[in-house]
Amino acid sequence: MALVDGVALLLLAALWGASFLFVRVAVPVLGPVALIEVRVALAGLALLAVALLVRRLPDVRRDWRGFLVLGGLSAAAPFTLIAAAELRLSSSLAAILNATTPLFTLLISAVRLRERLSVRRLAGVVLGLAGVVVLVGLGPLRLDGALMLAAGASLLAALFYALGGVYAATRFAQTPALVTATGQQLGAAVLLVVPMLALPPARSPDSGVVLAVLALALACTAVGFGLFYRLIRRVGPAGALSVTFLVPLFGLLWGAVFLHEPLTWATPAGLVLVLAAVLLVTNIRLTGRTRSPSPSSLTRESMPDDIEAAPDHRA
Repeated sequence: MALVDGVALLLLAALWGASFLFVRVAVPVLGPVALIEVRVALAGLALLAVALLVRRLPDVRRDWRGFLVLGGLSAAAPFTLIAAAELRLSSSLAAILNATTPLFTLLISAVRLRERLSVRRLAGVVLGLAGVVVLVGLGPLRLDGALMLAAGASLLAALFYALGGVYAATRFAQTPALVTATGQQLGAAVLLVVPMLALPPARSPDSGVVLAVLALALACTAVGFGLFYRLIRRVGPAGALSVTFLVPLFGLLWGAVFLHEPLTWATPAGLVLVLAAVLLVTNIRLTGRTRSPSPSSLTRESMPDDIEAAPDHRA
């Protein structure tokens, strides 16, 4: 991996790790639904502006159903679940739980293709579950019903990300990345319009919340997508997928530095277990690749062997 690609990878991980921080700041004021509606709408409009400049607009007439499904699976549902979870969870814990997405992708793909799981990958699933137990049961937050529900919402969000990855890999395999990302965010914005009207913001945001929302939508989502798909083109999906290991590290860092979130030995221990599990089930080569992949290789190479889902690890 070239130096410029390594810098891009670190920047992407920092942005996506910071998304949990910005959600934690804004969600108590705006509420989960209104926050995510603003996030996906602003990100979708920003990506649409770029698509207009490069003349790669989504074919809404042909693909509108697919964009709605993709927007629901990989943006509207998981974003809202994570925002709701962060009303109770720390941003760092939410970031670490989100790293279980490849584990769900493995299980979904195995069921979908009806193939046996290897011992290595089964061990990874068990290790990942152990990491979740350590994080939730032994972490710095008091274990109660609200915490269990919040942790469950975070894990359900990871499941939705996995479903969205499988769907994108089959439905939009030959669609340009910018087109898919634009349609995804705008589709999510359409789906959340009515829920937002039913669940408006709790109170008017102050300047800090407004800045957090703008950073979340424009930097973490719109710019983050651009960096991610650039990395796919330059180092291949396997190299880009190594961001999975860095996002929770930055989530942990930003939460501790800016929100002064408490840490115990269970937090780094659970993080190590979850990331080790991801490594076992994905066989990621952290060195990446320097050649650009062919369009037909983007879905198969993004996950190893029998897994066809594209990675998706943002808050």
